[in-house]
Amino acid sequence: MASSSGRGLVHLAAALDLSSSYDERSCVEAAQLAERGGLDFVTLDDTFARPGLDALSVLSRVAAATDRIGLVPVATPHTEPFHVPAGVAVLDRVSGGRAGWWTDVTTAGGEARPPGRRRTGPVGALSQETGEVAYAGAESGDRRVDGAGMPAAPSEDRAGRHRVDLRGVSSSVKAPRLTVPGPPHGRPVRVVDATDEPARGAAARYADVALVRAASAAQAAAVRDQIRAAAAEFGRRPEEPRVLAGLLVDLGDGEHAAEPGHGGGGPRQTARGPLYRGGPVDLAELIATWHGEGVVDGFHLTPAESPRDLERLVNGTVAVLQHRGLFRTFYPGSTLREHLGLAGPARQGAGHGRAS
Repeated sequence: MASSSGRGLVHLAAALDLSSSYDERSCVEAAQLAERGGLDFVTLDDTFARPGLDALSVLSRVAAATDRIGLVPVATPHTEPFHVPAGVAVLDRVSGGRAGWWTDVTTAGGEARPPGRRRTGPVGALSQETGEVAYAGAESGDRRVDGAGMPAAPSEDRAGRHRVDLRGVSSSVKAPRLTVPGPPHGRPVRVVDATDEPARGAAARYADVALVRAASAAQAAAVRDQIRAAAAEFGRRPEEPRVLAGLLVDLGDGEHAAEPGHGGGGPRQTARGPLYRGGPVDLAELIATWHGEGVVDGFHLTPAESPRDLERLVNGTVAVLQHRGLFRTFYPGSTLREHLGLAGPARQGAGHGRAS
């Protein structure tokens, strides 16, 4: 089903970061609700700062309780680059191709904390490392590797398992062989936070989904144009990376909130990122407007209070978008790649050099 705007259906994802600790049952219930709404995927953050199970463990249990929705941990390997990607590869297999991996560079004072490292460093160099880790980690679960122009050298064993030995700007790592074969449909989906300028090169070259926290349509459109132009330079189709706008959503005050979201001029920048405050119908209008104008391919929404905001998102915003023919009423496929309209890895034309 195509949308009436001619741009295809909007993509929607939601965060399951519900509290200061992982409540497994709440995460399962939230993911099931999101699946009933037809969302492309859900994300779950991972940090040493909160107790409880890590994101991969929680989403592995969510996989057993859901059938279609994509599962994307924001998982950072704190030792070497291959440990978490190996876990994501397992999640992809047990979920039937519904896994992704969100990597990002957290900036502060001109420095960044890279994935898989115990130090900080210049943002530009560590953004390049993020790209290398995103590439190498994802390829460690993909059996269809041709090696052309890649910074890693794959090798296979008799069982069809393989490893990717990474030689990058700040590491030279010989990866362990995966304990399970790669999934037959290809690698998990790569998600990169492209909000900060230095991360956009990695997103353009490696990402299947690029996230940008934008408080205005103009800001989001500028980042999308930059990513598309860079993707073309790397030999990819410009529209190949799906660009999703990231918003914190507060749907508690309804359509006539004191600070309405869309009706009051759109999201507002806050210390936590761009915030939409208003009602589900106004949020649907904002989504329809940005998508119809070609600003973004979709949205990644973080409920300010869950399960309240997730319920209003699914039962209100999604229902309005479905009524307008802008969002799916059922999953036409079973994998996250199918939800996002992405080609399989063997058919992608991405250039795989180092991220700039």
